[in-house]
Amino acid sequence: MRQSPEFAPPKRAGLAHLWAATGYSAGGLIRLAKEAAFRHEAVAGVGLMAAYATMDVTAAIRLSAAILFLVLVAMEAVNTAIEEIINHISPEVSDTARHAKDLGSLAVFCLISANSILLLYALAVHLQV
Repeated sequence: MRQSPEFAPPKRAGLAHLWAATGYSAGGLIRLAKEAAFRHEAVAGVGLMAAYATMDVTAAIRLSAAILFLVLVAMEAVNTAIEEIINHISPEVSDTARHAKDLGSLAVFCLISANSILLLYALAVHLQV
């Protein structure tokens, strides 16, 4: 349902905008935490951090791992948003809804694969020492 402009909250600027945006992001994280897939990815992320901490790899590999993991979290959030929107506008089963959800899932899978490839590379580097 669309709000009429006279009832919309006023636009914020400066630190008030930053504070509001932080609150929106926290709300998104709270919503994302309800997704089993995200919880599994978070547990895997903690495991990855522990693995990288014990391996003799470069700071660049560790930085790449951190960035890839954050991109995975972001893509999981986008995928969840797609699912929320599709479920709202198209609660009935449709090919379009299925395709949209499948494409979001593919994007997450690609990032999981990228994280896995980096881990395999890091293990190869670590084991060659």
